[in-house]
Amino acid sequence: MQNPNTAEPIIREFPLFRRGKVRDVYDLGEHLLIVASDRISAFDVILPTPIPDKGRILTQISLFWFDFLKEPSHLVATDLSEFPASLRSSLSPYANWLRGRSMLVRKANRFDVECVVRGYLAGSGWKDYQRTGAVCGIPLPRGLRQCAPLNPPLFTPAAKNDVGHDENISFDAMTAMTGEDVAFELRARSLNIYRRARDYALERGVILADTKFEFGEVDSKTILIDEVLTPDSSRFWPASEYAEGRDQRSFDKQYLRDYLESLAWDKTPPGPELPHEVVKNTRDKYLEAYRLLTGKEFRAG
Repeated sequence: MQNPNTAEPIIREFPLFRRGKVRDVYDLGEHLLIVASDRISAFDVILPTPIPDKGRILTQISLFWFDFLKEPSHLVATDLSEFPASLRSSLSPYANWLRGRSMLVRKANRFDVECVVRGYLAGSGWKDYQRTGAVCGIPLPRGLRQCAPLNPPLFTPAAKNDVGHDENISFDAMTAMTGEDVAFELRARSLNIYRRARDYALERGVILADTKFEFGEVDSKTILIDEVLTPDSSRFWPASEYAEGRDQRSFDKQYLRDYLESLAWDKTPPGPELPHEVVKNTRDKYLEAYRLLTGKEFRAG
């Protein structure tokens, strides 16, 4: 069976737990199967043109970080050969599609909070600072320039919204949602993971400007879930080109957004088809992020 909009396989043997802009999540009972598609979205609109291998690149970057960080996480297996035999049998018709883009994970009770860490004054944080002198209600010194480093990094949570943008909230509001103990734990772990990843990435010539994490609970333990430190959830810059006071070249979707901003498109569905050059350049940015962060060349298939 094919999705009529994307021609991606839909695994009809299992119920669809959730379909996001990029990931399809299937309910396997105590576990979930997360499949990263090649869909790409901008301005909360899924575009009609996929980016070849994007799902595999994102999955492999996440797997690199799960292994590097050694954080308690939902990850069980990624190679189909490591899946339970009964599951392998059901998924065999989709093996070529799933290879490199799927994760078998434990089902967790998700905390409905995006744990955002900002190490540089960029994006919406820069706009907020220009208006208010603060980022998400956290006051900052006067006179900071665009893309200035933030020492220490800021933890700025957002309430999850599965449709549209997440909503920035205060730490007190987060505490009311999760409870005090969980809120303090999530903040401490998010900042710790960010610092470790930031220091590693800088050794590879990459600045990790900001990122977001998701956490859940399994057997009363808090674990890292979803994707981690990919160009779709993080802002990466080449360190050799960094300078305060201007926008930075990035390895995320900013190139694509800039292209779309040049069109007479009102940012409502349906999105425009992407020309070959834009598809290629967008894919190349994901590939560059993969190569720099992992130290390996990506191999499709």
